[in-house]
Amino acid sequence: MIPELGIIEGFYGPMWGWGDRRALMSLLRPHGYDFYWYAPKADSFLRRAWQEPHPPEVAAEIEGFGRWCDDQGIGFGIGLSPWEVFNHFDDTARRALADKLAFFESVGVTRLAILFDDMKADTPELALRQVEIIDWIRQRTGFRQLAVCPSYYSDDPVLDRIFGQRPSGYLEDLGAALDPTVDVFWTGEEVCARQVSPGHLRRVARQLGRKPLLWDNYPVNDGDRMSRHLHLRGFTGRPSVNAGLIRGHAINPALQPTLTAIPALTLARSYLEGEDYCYAEAFRLAAREIAGNELAEMLLEDLLLLQDSGLHRLGDERVSRLRERYRPFEDQHPVAREVVRWLAGSYQVTDEMVQTQ
Repeated sequence: MIPELGIIEGFYGPMWGWGDRRALMSLLRPHGYDFYWYAPKADSFLRRAWQEPHPPEVAAEIEGFGRWCDDQGIGFGIGLSPWEVFNHFDDTARRALADKLAFFESVGVTRLAILFDDMKADTPELALRQVEIIDWIRQRTGFRQLAVCPSYYSDDPVLDRIFGQRPSGYLEDLGAALDPTVDVFWTGEEVCARQVSPGHLRRVARQLGRKPLLWDNYPVNDGDRMSRHLHLRGFTGRPSVNAGLIRGHAINPALQPTLTAIPALTLARSYLEGEDYCYAEAFRLAAREIAGNELAEMLLEDLLLLQDSGLHRLGDERVSRLRERYRPFEDQHPVAREVVRWLAGSYQVTDEMVQTQ
């Protein structure tokens, strides 16, 4: 059994181009990936400037991507982070939200996620205030899927340290008050979960009164520390039995769109093969499919350096050697271009990006 698989573009850092998104989904669609949520942190018109309209040229690009997704049989969704709107859901906020929702529907968005993550969350009766907003949206729109990312979307105590102590019973209150048709994103026991176990998913389902929609923060590599590593290895810690315990499995991609396809293919294989899945072999097969035999062998040989050591520990001499190793392939394949760009520091995400996007 394979759950509904897709991408949720929810990372901090430099924006992808629309061609990147099309290219990635063209690689993944034959392997069962059939939805795409557009929610990059760098799109300010979905976050801190959400009450302002997208510039016409960006709106046209969103509409064009929506049409392309429809032609490919891909569900197109947008993740809106109406910045701390649960603190002041007044008439002004309602008018701005209505305008934004009308825009989404006009450009072919079929799935809407309201993302309450990564913002201060010390509002009294937080869950009920957020449900009020979701219900207001649900009653006025006709999206095929409506989802919400809670303020506390993981058991991870880092969320409490950064955004304030989570209210007692927050998940239970949210799940009890939400309409049963609304999906709820969840990342696992940690923000970047090393493992997502069936027992954990069953517990969260009991709390929410529904199966969670898994937001998987692998192979994402945003942030100052993670952006210094390329996340390439095959998926582990996601047993195939999870397929029956989730509403869908959305992966947050790496900053490198083509390289993202390698681990993404291994996830599809892990569900397909079940107990027969071997993550290292899955990586080799996926790398060959995405990069071709020669580049795939290079990635395998350099995996310890690219994923484990990371850019900050390689040293100038080794970085130089790696750049010279991949540079001859730059004009031939986007995988090589992404590796060379990463080695040049072009994908580095700063603390300022994370704090301001």
